[in-house]
Amino acid sequence: MRRPGGGGSSPASSLGLALLGYSVYFDRQRRNAPDFQRKLRQSECPCPAGGLCEMKNIGRVREFFLQEVKLGEHWLSRGEHKKSVEHLTNAISVCAQPHQLLQILHNTLPPQVFEMLMQRVPYAKQHDCVEDETE
Repeated sequence: MRRPGGGGSSPASSLGLALLGYSVYFDRQRRNAPDFQRKLRQSECPCPAGGLCEMKNIGRVREFFLQEVKLGEHWLSRGEHKKSVEHLTNAISVCAQPHQLLQILHNTLPPQVFEMLMQRVPYAKQHDCVEDETE
């Protein structure tokens, strides 16, 4: 005689085992899909396509840097100091050697524009520039 609740397999444990097998099977299928890595990177990227998430590619970083410097120069030539500073700040943020770029900008920008720029640049990069000036 069978006791209630004891011995034998219950339908709940069979169902749990089937669910576990189903999960493992489809997880393996999903991970082995050819475009899984691409989709995973896209889902991890918090910004829209074409944004700063593509900055892992050195060529795109260089292109973005040059574009931002050109836009900064463009707006500066038109007298739009705020827009110029915005674009130059973007260029500094992706620059590999920001303190050298700040030195060049310090020598070439009008003093009031450079001061606006220094207010927007993070403290650490400002500190590097100030140390280089005193040397």
